[in-house]
Order: sequence, then C-alpha cells, then structure tokens
Amino acid sequence: SHPVIDLHTHLVPGVDDGARTLEQAREALERLAADGVRTVACTPHLRASEVRRGMVPDHGAAFATLAAAVPAGVTLRRGWEVMLDDPGVALDDPALALAGTRVVLVELPRGEVPPGADRELARIRSSGVIPLVAHPERYGGMTPALARRWHDAGALLQADATTLCGTGTRGTRARALLADGAYDVIASDNHGDVRSPRVAADWLAARGAADVATLLTETNPARLLGGEAPLPVPAVRAPEGVAQLRAWLVARLRGARPDRRP
Repeated sequence: SHPVIDLHTHLVPGVDDGARTLEQAREALERLAADGVRTVACTPHLRASEVRRGMVPDHGAAFATLAAAVPAGVTLRRGWEVMLDDPGVALDDPALALAGTRVVLVELPRGEVPPGADRELARIRSSGVIPLVAHPERYGGMTPALARRWHDAGALLQADATTLCGTGTRGTRARALLADGAYDVIASDNHGDVRSPRVAADWLAARGAADVATLLTETNPARLLGGEAPLPVPAVRAPEGVAQLRAWLVARLRGARPDRRP
C-alpha cells in the first residue's frame, strides 16, 4: 500500500480560481495531510489555446512560496489542467506534464462532450503524451461506452472524489462509470476547500471495495508518477438512495463518522 496521492488540485495561491491566499492553500493542505494524503499535484488551469500562442504563465514563484509552507510529510508536485478548447495543439512540452512524466491532465470545455473528443485524445496519445481526462462525469453525454472508446484511444480517466459519492446527475454518471471499471484514479480537484480523495476511499471501503479504493487513490496514482501504466480497476456497483448519499457526504465533510454499513 502506498500513501494517498492527489493528482488534481488548485492550491498554488492566487493563480486561478483555486486557493486565493497562501493561508487558504496551507489550510487545505493540512486537511489533506490529516486525511493521509502525502503527495499533492498542483495543477493550475491552462487553455490549449494559450499553449498554442506561447502564453503559458510562469507560476514558479507562487509555487515556491507554497512549497516553503507545505505541512511536514507532504510532497508537492507540479503539472497543469489543460482545457482542450483548441483541437490540434501540441501538448508534448515536458513543462505541461505531471511531475516529469508523460501524463498531462486535461479537461473538456463545459457542457456536452464535444464531437470528436475521442479523436483528439487519440491524437494527443499518438504524440507520446498520455492524456488523463479530469472529471469525465461532469460532461453531458458521458457514458461507459464512451469511456471505453477513450481508453481505446489511449486516454486515462480521473474521477472527482466528492462527485463520486454525491447526488445529482454527475454523481449518477460517476457511479455508472465506476460500475464499468472506467476510472483509473480518483483525485480531489480541491480549490482551497475541504475536498479530498479520502471521502471516496472511505465510501468505497464502506461498501466492501477497499481494494478498489487503494487502487484508485494509492496504487495507480503512484504508478503514473513512476512512469508505469495503471492497473485495471474492477467494476464496483454501489446502489444507493439519494437521501443516504446526501446524509453520508454531509456527515463526512463535517468530519463526523459516516454510517459504515455496506
């Protein structure tokens, strides 16, 4: 078993819509550390169209300030979350990758899955870059069948932890993908708040799927950072009433001990 690794956060202070101040970022890191997270990738927002124009900002000073204030036992890594707003952009600059790997965290424009998304992911993969698609459950029209096409194109998929055990259409989509074994990793997408991979790990463990929680929050993220392919993730079916889900998530985010019955 590895320590928990969070590959998607917005904690570099003052550079995007995430943590606004160093204090807010540090408090978020302390909460993640208390949840057993030992490696945190900082992935500020960036648009592919900015990459095309050579407008990649330098957040080095802000990252260094955060790194100097990081809680003991936590390691920060660097990357970006690249919005694929402009198809055909080369993403093979090593500076765009997660922590010196060939993996680049990408997201799609908000709304429905754009036509040709699988072709764009295949193009990125053919350039030597491994696209890790952030929160696919966020996009309208996302299905397990489409997730399989993206995997076939060479992409990997990252679930947002809080969405996975949350209510609403996105939560339903996320659990459908989980039930098909579509996800490779779980991350928090923390924006200087209380979101943590641990909420999904605990939720899975409470439903008899602790092995899957370990794969998604520890083993596979560690393999990606080590330059290895993720291991296959077994399907998990977790039927749950909306009221139960809401009560569980509210209790967890308030720090109470949730109902642990499967």
